[in-house]
Amino acid sequence: MKIIKPSVSIIIGSLSISIFCLVVLSCLHFIFPVLYWIIILGLYILVGLFSYFIFRFFIFRLVKSRLDLILKNVFAISNDHPIKNLNQTTDVLIDSVELEIEGWESEKIKEIDKLKEQEAFRREFLGNLSHELKTPIFSIQGYILTLLDGGIDDPKVNKLFLERASKVTDRMVSIIDDLDQITKIEADSLKLEIRPFDLIELIHDIIESLEKLAKEKNISLKINRENNVIVEADKHKIAQVLTNLIGNSIFYGNSNGNTLISVENVDNLVLVTVADDGPGIEDVHLNRLFERFYRVEKSRNRNEGGSGLGLAIVKHILEAHGQSVTVKSQVDKGSVFSFALNRSKSNTVGLYSSRGVQIK
Repeated sequence: MKIIKPSVSIIIGSLSISIFCLVVLSCLHFIFPVLYWIIILGLYILVGLFSYFIFRFFIFRLVKSRLDLILKNVFAISNDHPIKNLNQTTDVLIDSVELEIEGWESEKIKEIDKLKEQEAFRREFLGNLSHELKTPIFSIQGYILTLLDGGIDDPKVNKLFLERASKVTDRMVSIIDDLDQITKIEADSLKLEIRPFDLIELIHDIIESLEKLAKEKNISLKINRENNVIVEADKHKIAQVLTNLIGNSIFYGNSNGNTLISVENVDNLVLVTVADDGPGIEDVHLNRLFERFYRVEKSRNRNEGGSGLGLAIVKHILEAHGQSVTVKSQVDKGSVFSFALNRSKSNTVGLYSSRGVQIK
């Protein structure tokens, strides 16, 4: 329903009163013929003008006083806000407030949509967290009950079950540690130790640490270059990023497959890609791949891999470095994860030790 502007209401009210007065004065003229038409017309005009200004004054005062209260309580507008300083017509005031309300409404709708998304994410996150913790807890509970029921007296059973319980406990600790790390990153309380180090050397160290796991699935881990590439970043955190990405290519890759780690110089950046020829990921999952505990059911088995927080940690660590991680994937052809790091201003080979500390 379209609201009539105050100025139109004032004119309609003034004309109504004027017409009423004209009718009354016309009746008086017929009753008292001595009254001249010029007097009647003059009175009619005076009454019309008087009623117009009276309407205009009181409606403006009423509208502005009400709007002042609304703006103060709803919008929290300060005294120097443009709407508060308007000394123009009522129409201008109403139009300005309408624009303010439309902007406020649009902003609130966005806030509500964001809150709904966060609530949906919270419910899903808690459900995933419950599942991730419930599974190892039930396993530990089963091992303990078996030992209490007599298994502890059997040397073959007690040692085996204690070792299994220890592994499950390590998994729970890993989940808690990863959650704690993400929380610190999001709260900006995780400090980065930015320093130059050789990225190629770090990649070789990570490949060596994952070599046993890769051999179990006969997956070949290769790097496209051997010469030094000095970057400036937090070496420990970037090691986590590379371990997660390369580890995922092994965990979720096909047996007898390949993983290629490429390092390329692009202007002042170093582009790192981790490409595998595994099962790939459907497009529908790519936008959510870096959410906590999110898994692609067909290719991400909950019984494999780590805590389910690896890619979320990768995303947060790189964002803390002012960079981002991207993924491209084709089903049955493999996936490619990419990120960039700042290249060190000094790329001289041999200036940095294996710990990334400059040698004087």
